[in-house]
Amino acid sequence: MHVLLLSDIHSNLEALEACLAAAPAYDVAVNLGDVVGYGASPNEVIDRSRNLGKFFVRGNHDKAAAGLTELKEFNPIAGLAALWTREHLNPENLEWLRTLPHGPIQIEDLPGIQFVHGSPVDEDEYVVTLRDAIEPLLLSAATITFFGHTHLQGSFSSSQVATDVFRPEYKTVGQSESAQFPLKVGLRYLINPGSVGQPRDGDWRAAFALYDSDSRIVSFHRVPYNLKRAQDRILAANLPQRLATRLAAGR
Repeated sequence: MHVLLLSDIHSNLEALEACLAAAPAYDVAVNLGDVVGYGASPNEVIDRSRNLGKFFVRGNHDKAAAGLTELKEFNPIAGLAALWTREHLNPENLEWLRTLPHGPIQIEDLPGIQFVHGSPVDEDEYVVTLRDAIEPLLLSAATITFFGHTHLQGSFSSSQVATDVFRPEYKTVGQSESAQFPLKVGLRYLINPGSVGQPRDGDWRAAFALYDSDSRIVSFHRVPYNLKRAQDRILAANLPQRLATRLAAGR
């Protein structure tokens, strides 16, 4: 089975459309949360995402925009964007956000694999370093966990004797590229497809991944998108200017 992995779209319609246009053929799409927040196209992104399939986990920005959590943990800019999103969502999409499931979730045809937003231990936990990854790698019953939240593309792995970190290496800064990552038997993995709508690894290109369960290969992808249009939407919506400028820096 070929699984399209999308995460942290953050209301960036232009980035989402670029990812979908570049994605290889897939059998099922899984969304790892934070469909909304930051960007200026929440309704359009939700509609597009819902048409892709039924497998979702909720992210912290999804919860905030739906009014399910307080904003005290958000920085002021993120909090303003969450409130703006809540005010601009149509009733159907607001209710859809409120019903998104708490991760982890599983798919019947993919045994040993789970999907979360932050980590299998805590849906809001950031797994940034190998030290962060050790506990969820050791405690999880799943062999492979796909997660988002950090906006950093790559993976952590662990066996009884060793742990490792993988970050894809790309050769350009503005073209479509991919990097293949074969999974080894006997290791446990935490794998992040990266952020569609707001990467934070210094690469402005939209990120996603494809998992082939037969060959056990993860293909990490980066694609350019119409950055200026996404920025113009943010500025036209009177959202904080910082949300537009940071897209170009990939931070």
